[in-house]
Amino acid sequence: MALTPAVTVSTLLAAHPEAFGLPIELLAGADGADRRITSPHIQKTGLALAGFHEYLKPGRVLIFGESEIRYLESLDPARRAASLRLALTLDFPCILITGGFAPPSELIAEAQRVHLPVLKTAIATPTAIAKLSSILEDSLAERTMLHAVLMDVIGLGVLIAGESGIGKSECALDLIVRGHRLVADDTVEVRRRQETILIGTCPELTRHHMELRGLGVINIKELFGVASTRSSKRVELVVQLERWVPTREYERLGLDDVFFEILGLQLPFIRMPVAPGRNIAILVEVAARNQLLRSRGHHAARELADRLDRTLRKTSLPSLDEEDEEVEPGGNR
Repeated sequence: MALTPAVTVSTLLAAHPEAFGLPIELLAGADGADRRITSPHIQKTGLALAGFHEYLKPGRVLIFGESEIRYLESLDPARRAASLRLALTLDFPCILITGGFAPPSELIAEAQRVHLPVLKTAIATPTAIAKLSSILEDSLAERTMLHAVLMDVIGLGVLIAGESGIGKSECALDLIVRGHRLVADDTVEVRRRQETILIGTCPELTRHHMELRGLGVINIKELFGVASTRSSKRVELVVQLERWVPTREYERLGLDDVFFEILGLQLPFIRMPVAPGRNIAILVEVAARNQLLRSRGHHAARELADRLDRTLRKTSLPSLDEEDEEVEPGGNR
């Protein structure tokens, strides 16, 4: 179930951007706080004030830095009002004034008229753009919800999937006892960052909690301490727990790489049969350790296959003495 979240200006303000080092105050246009921000990319196109609007993209925050404010101040009041009236009719969600500059009164009046939010921050333009882009990238990232468990196993984000009742939570509990960390149980929200990164997290309502059949809901953070949980983790390996079927063939060597697709990205994938007597937690931990080795260029199955292949090639070649004996029959030299 892929989600395409929308971020309104009011949502941005309610997310407490000051916690990310970007304090923002609303100066005008509160009635337009439901305008939607649809792109994490920021636009700083001062030429829009001079009538060149073709480079403005809808859905992007418009930055007014020192150059834009100084340009507006250089105009007489009539031209300033006309320039703002034309620019502010375009479809963008809000204006962010950086550097702590005071906006002209015409900007506030026109923004109020068209219900366009005007925001202000004391942070310098380059830093404000970087921080706002980071906040919006996270908020606007493509995402999906998965029925799975996400664990941090020796630094590797392992997504444990499988049908309901297969033992995902019990496996995760075993891993926690072994010193690994829980990110999310039962419901994992995965979002795509940049081009190749998937970040998994837990919905706020169920964070740190786990449901175990016969035991109920437990709080992992309270039972095992703060070091037993974390809020998010990059997803780097998918382990699918499956009921053991005697007639089904399972991977024995691991020579071929298998992948699982999430949000268009391919992740290493392992099918793990579940049967009495198999310690799934230890197997998942070993799978994580093995994946870390593979990511560093050490592929045990292929290295063994290459060694066997070299050994077989050596034993299949006749020795020099054997060739001499075949060339000189009868023992004559």
